[in-house]
Amino acid sequence: MRPIKILSIVVITALLFSSCAKIFYSPDAYTLASNQKTFAIIPPSISIAANKKIDAESIKEQQRTESLNFQKEMYSWMLKRKMQGRVLQEIQEVETTNALLKKAGYPENPLTSAELCSVLGVDGIMSSNYSLSKPMSDGAAVAVALLVGAWGATNEVTVSLSINDCMNKKLIFNYDHKYSGSIGSSPARLVDALMREASKKMPYMVQ
Repeated sequence: MRPIKILSIVVITALLFSSCAKIFYSPDAYTLASNQKTFAIIPPSISIAANKKIDAESIKEQQRTESLNFQKEMYSWMLKRKMQGRVLQEIQEVETTNALLKKAGYPENPLTSAELCSVLGVDGIMSSNYSLSKPMSDGAAVAVALLVGAWGATNEVTVSLSINDCMNKKLIFNYDHKYSGSIGSSPARLVDALMREASKKMPYMVQ
């Protein structure tokens, strides 16, 4: 197979690798989750490694953009599972969530989990943190691949995903993991990898 054809396939397909995840869920997680009628997905907190070629303001703008991108992908992923009958709770629309948060001055005005619950009027909240870095540019990864036949990771993502129960004001689930993605990585692919793994223990999912 020609190198160019191989490259095209790899560019289209994200190669995701992961290390061992750390998972916590309270003994009553499934009971409390089953009693929830509606939960909201909070815009993720995004941290992007500093880059000498990108100024601080541009990084902040990218973080705001990626936060909304990841939130929408998480919402779409959960909504699809709800349509499949694997999630029984209602999921607050992201437009509603974000409008209510904006009125409350969030995230410029930090809010506790209990305060987020009150502002959004839901029974549960799903929050997350994504720490992004790019150890190699796509161009560098291509060059290395053609020279040594190995694809370097262009994205490293450390993720922490939590679910809080509003009525009992407690954390009922937490998932921490680190992913590496090669050329073609995107919020959609990274969220899919995250949610597929996290959902194995996530109390919202009908197993």
